[in-house]
Amino acid sequence: MTSSTWQERARDLQIDGRAFINGERVAARSERQFDNHSPIDGRLLGAVARCDGADVDIAVSAARAAFDDGRWASFAPAKRKRILLKFADLMQQNAAELALLETLDMGKPIKYSQAVDVAGAANCIRWYGEAIDKVYGEIAPTPANSLALITREPVGVVGAIVPWNYPMLMASWKIAPALAAGNSVILKPSEKSPLTALRMAELALQAGIPPGVFNVLPGFGNEAGSALALHMDVDCIAFTGSTRVGKQIMQMAGQSNLKRAWTELGGKSANILCADCPDLDAAVAASIGSIFFNQGESCNAPSRLFVEESIRARFIEKALALVPAYAPGDPLDDKTVMGAIVDDIQLKTVIGYIEQGKAAGAKLVTGGERVRLDTGGYYVAPTIFDNVTADMAIAREEIFGPVLSVLSFTDVKEAVRQANASPYGLHAAVWTADLTKAIQTSRALRAGTVHVNQYDNDDITVPFGGYKQSGNGRDKSLHAFDKYTELKTTWIQI
Repeated sequence: MTSSTWQERARDLQIDGRAFINGERVAARSERQFDNHSPIDGRLLGAVARCDGADVDIAVSAARAAFDDGRWASFAPAKRKRILLKFADLMQQNAAELALLETLDMGKPIKYSQAVDVAGAANCIRWYGEAIDKVYGEIAPTPANSLALITREPVGVVGAIVPWNYPMLMASWKIAPALAAGNSVILKPSEKSPLTALRMAELALQAGIPPGVFNVLPGFGNEAGSALALHMDVDCIAFTGSTRVGKQIMQMAGQSNLKRAWTELGGKSANILCADCPDLDAAVAASIGSIFFNQGESCNAPSRLFVEESIRARFIEKALALVPAYAPGDPLDDKTVMGAIVDDIQLKTVIGYIEQGKAAGAKLVTGGERVRLDTGGYYVAPTIFDNVTADMAIAREEIFGPVLSVLSFTDVKEAVRQANASPYGLHAAVWTADLTKAIQTSRALRAGTVHVNQYDNDDITVPFGGYKQSGNGRDKSLHAFDKYTELKTTWIQI
């Protein structure tokens, strides 16, 4: 579609910000709402239900009743599979609407909302639907006079709290395996991007997921999110977001009913570029493309680049040649590759880190300023700092914006040491033509995913998660079932 077509669709879009509980759209019990503005230009998208503890109680009660009476959990796996496949089909059939909601709500380019977010979310739901009837139990090697069965059962009521940077994708990574396993789910989207989650709930109901099985509560973290994490009748809480909030979620799980708590948290991913990398142009393109993708608002963004000193000048030169292609543009234009920062709070955070970098003595090579001020939206130019040292805030703390810090090294072992010195351990990468160096470095890096001679390659079949303060959860792959199921041993004496 053309930009004008998307703009026209945006004008005609009807926003329903009410919560989704027990198969129905409902206002918050308190009748409170909050305004939802688009980061593209500040336009008011609509009013959204401001759910709190009272709404969580209602949703948990509905989810518990749905689980206990077996309206979903007792379905044959093949039946749950058919419904989830239909859910994925409906998402693809409504792809334009979902992509538009995602872009208006969060500010990402419409081309990526379609190709990455909608497509990826639908694929995730379809993949877990297909997996339902392909996951087997076990028989333990017990003595001949007994039979021990090891089976997986749904954990019960799952609370899922997801962030604003990939609203649809992060939601699907949680709800797809949880629903496939037979659980009831309560999804709390970020207050900054609640719209696609609410629409997904309607499509799930249309696909045949029974009322009460999938509920969506928009609202603020300290109200709806905390109530969900503290609720005594929620069996599992799955969270993606900041490390600070993740720690709070785990504390709340312990304070309440010791519910299973799974966290996928922040990152400050190290990207190690050696002088013997097989293709410097490819390394530069991947490094720049990955840090500026989604406006840098990705937990796995390679925001720390360790480049071998002998090729640092060449890297900077080649990087600067690519930067103009990432100039922020209208997110509703199909040609735009970098859109708006999600809101004014995050914009101030990013600009604040840029100012810290300059004050600390890092060399600002390009960017560093707010742009497109005439639109009323929140845009930051792609930014690169050189001469960064490991003690600087821009090299230690997660910025969540289009800011790359370039550090140099002469010994790859020292680069690994500095990479591992971070409290985070989500992603990392190494670029080298030396197979031994690649293997030794990838083994030494303390991260959940290590890329070799590429960055950001991804597939639903591989787990996503990190070490250390990047959290304890794993989304995607069959390993995600571990979060949403209990292992039961049934011992039969013969």
